[in-house]
Amino acid sequence: MTTLLATPAGWPRVLTAGFGAADPADLDAAIAAGAFEGLKRAIRTHGPTGTIALLRASGLRGRGGGGYPTADKWHACATADGTVRHVVANGYEADPATHIAKALMEERPYAIVEGVAIAAFAVGATESIIAVRAEYGEAVRRLQEAVARAEAAGHIGANVLGSGHDIFIEVRPLRGAYMIGEETVLLKALEGKRGQPEQRPPYPTERGLWDRPTVVNDVVTLGAVGWIVANGAEAYASIGEAATPGTVLVQVAGAVEEPGIAEVPIGTRLRDIVDLAGKMASGHRLKAVAVGGVTGGILPPRELDTPYSAAALREVGAHAGSGSILVADERTCVVDLATLLTRYCADEACGKAIPCRIGLRRLAEIGERAVSGHARPADPTLLADLSTDIVASALCGHERAAVTPLTSVLRYFRPELDEHLLRSACPAGVCHPIGVTSAGSAT
Repeated sequence: MTTLLATPAGWPRVLTAGFGAADPADLDAAIAAGAFEGLKRAIRTHGPTGTIALLRASGLRGRGGGGYPTADKWHACATADGTVRHVVANGYEADPATHIAKALMEERPYAIVEGVAIAAFAVGATESIIAVRAEYGEAVRRLQEAVARAEAAGHIGANVLGSGHDIFIEVRPLRGAYMIGEETVLLKALEGKRGQPEQRPPYPTERGLWDRPTVVNDVVTLGAVGWIVANGAEAYASIGEAATPGTVLVQVAGAVEEPGIAEVPIGTRLRDIVDLAGKMASGHRLKAVAVGGVTGGILPPRELDTPYSAAALREVGAHAGSGSILVADERTCVVDLATLLTRYCADEACGKAIPCRIGLRRLAEIGERAVSGHARPADPTLLADLSTDIVASALCGHERAAVTPLTSVLRYFRPELDEHLLRSACPAGVCHPIGVTSAGSAT
């Protein structure tokens, strides 16, 4: 059972309304709560063009990390050359410590099915896929059950609601590495090909699944679509900040009393989000907050007044990423944490691009030298220069973001990094670097 953190009474619940239902796949209960009302309005009132216009007016942007306007992506697919189009819902939650998509798929399967159906109607897609990490067995089961019940009731399938439009949805479990979370890799995995990213353009909206125009949205984005169409663009646009309206799911974990998932308006201060999970353990103090998952930035307490939005997080050297917010107290060594995250990113690199395949490995080695007591005098400069080169020559978003843990430590925790690099010491007492002295210096 997902722990849903309590939020202030005035905060809207677009995505988490209905969390905790006895049977999330109960179609009658879902319809009574408003499921498929958005699909009905899209078909009977707005039409494909009007539905895309409504999404544009709502200001909905992708919640998968890129933040691209959803309506722009749908419009590009709908107007691309070709007679066959697809919609792919990305439920392959790659971050190993984040379970936001898993929770949404398990708790609100009909919200995702409806979002996919509306997207398919808007862009003219007949066949759609919800791609789910195979390890999420319960999410797969509930989505498959929801699809079967929705089709039996006529909400999807052939001639949906008498529109003359067929909307068939398949739930596809996938096994693979971290990189499947990237949209072009995901499409290759669905085609049974090697999971490596493609240079863009062309974008999937022009040449995607089987070289056909394809919309790829993550499940959190699609989970909000039905609510938006049912309640109107203005209702959604009034939530959160004006530039990026709406809500987002975050997961707060680490040194807090009650780790869990919360739905927060975009623009909420990081401090207020962290406070949802309770206080720090008795006798300990907040040292850092890692925002964005394995490729996220590690921020000091003075940056906790930063709004949780793409632009504001980017300004302080972090990003929303997977939606993970990891709280660390003084017992954590931020150099060790950043090194661990960088090593994971290097290990998960697909190997296609040299800056990623080799550059991330060298970057992780700088961190490993620091925590083991084998640092070199030029390592701080090398860390900064190598990170810049990796980002400048990156093929995909993974390598652009993977430098963030160590560069954020270089930016905000330079004294602690210098203790490791220059004095082979760990202020947190986590690392046990080997001190090296010249021969004959011992007494």
